[in-house]
Amino acid sequence: MTDVKNTQSYLTMAELYSNDVVYSSRPSYVSNPWLEPDEHQSNFLSARELLIADMPVIVHEASVTDKLAQLFALIHRRIPDNLYYFKDQSSYESLLQRLTLEEDRKIYFQYVHGDDIVSADKYAMNKQTFIDLNNKSKIPDWTDGKYLPKREVVPFNEFEQAVRRWELPVVIKPGDDLPTAGGYGVMICYTQKELEQAIARVKKAEAATDTLIIEQCIDVVDNYCVQFAKHPDKGILYLGAAKQLTNEYGFYQGNVNAQHVPQTVIDAGRALMERAVEEGFIGVAGFDLLEDAEGHVYAIDLNYRQNGSTSMLLLADNLEGDYHKFYSYVAKGNNERFYDAIKTFVEKGVLFPLSYYDGDWYTEKHVDSRFGCIWHADSEAEIEAYEQQFIEEAGLNS
Repeated sequence: MTDVKNTQSYLTMAELYSNDVVYSSRPSYVSNPWLEPDEHQSNFLSARELLIADMPVIVHEASVTDKLAQLFALIHRRIPDNLYYFKDQSSYESLLQRLTLEEDRKIYFQYVHGDDIVSADKYAMNKQTFIDLNNKSKIPDWTDGKYLPKREVVPFNEFEQAVRRWELPVVIKPGDDLPTAGGYGVMICYTQKELEQAIARVKKAEAATDTLIIEQCIDVVDNYCVQFAKHPDKGILYLGAAKQLTNEYGFYQGNVNAQHVPQTVIDAGRALMERAVEEGFIGVAGFDLLEDAEGHVYAIDLNYRQNGSTSMLLLADNLEGDYHKFYSYVAKGNNERFYDAIKTFVEKGVLFPLSYYDGDWYTEKHVDSRFGCIWHADSEAEIEAYEQQFIEEAGLNS
């Protein structure tokens, strides 16, 4: 086992990119059947990396209101002043075009956007390389055929016939360029009924999907997100690893800092990063690597982009205790109660705020607020107790 802690000094995203780069973590407004099309969730994502960025970031106005300023003040931070703001699709796309066409800036996208919005030459790294690295069907190319569960990549029109030949349980994923997140685009089928539901869902995505991946369902002991950065001067840096919390169907439920990580997992991640750097990758990447009971390592998803838990790893020195948990929450109708509960636990010194999407910014309709954070304490039991108290005080268990 290896200590997970990053041995590098404090790192910001600004160190990884040239001075003309602007960061956007918002998915494109263009519809995608494999990424949950929630406008407010997408807007919320725009401010997720503010405390580790130290570079220009494109953010939705509702993500940087006085409420976030108050939360940041409680941890002796402030909202950065090098931000670009948008409020809807028109202002977002106009901003991107102004930055790239008039100000000659380049964009480091978390998710690919259409060429009609930003031309490929305005990406901070080669757009096609970024697409290829994040294409799930190309994972064997980047692993050199290693770390793979049994899998089959099939054209859309052959998918149903192919998947019915597999024994359950089975995992189904889109095998093209469309991004997925939080397990939303991954279908784990344990029963025949679930398989039929997955087949029906795939059929609805015909217009957007050319290939599907059918994959062995691994009996997992540990699920790691192992993260690295490509630094222009220091080369490849190991940032640490987080254990991923998912339910039995692969839906994301947060990350906790891994106290120790098998060296085989770290070595596999480094090999994946080295391969990507050879292709021209820059920035932060996180690889979803599974370990089974026999110690075999499997690469199930390669995220050559920021990960939700990246902030937790890079901000580790700012957090108390040995146990850290990254997660986000959505209010259930009462934004004031939600915010008051957040403040209570931030003031206790056990909840570290990363982002707050202020539903009250919208004055003509009700929108639930959203909050991204890191719990930090001495033990898992403490975190669980605090989190349960927070859920009750915030009204999230109703």
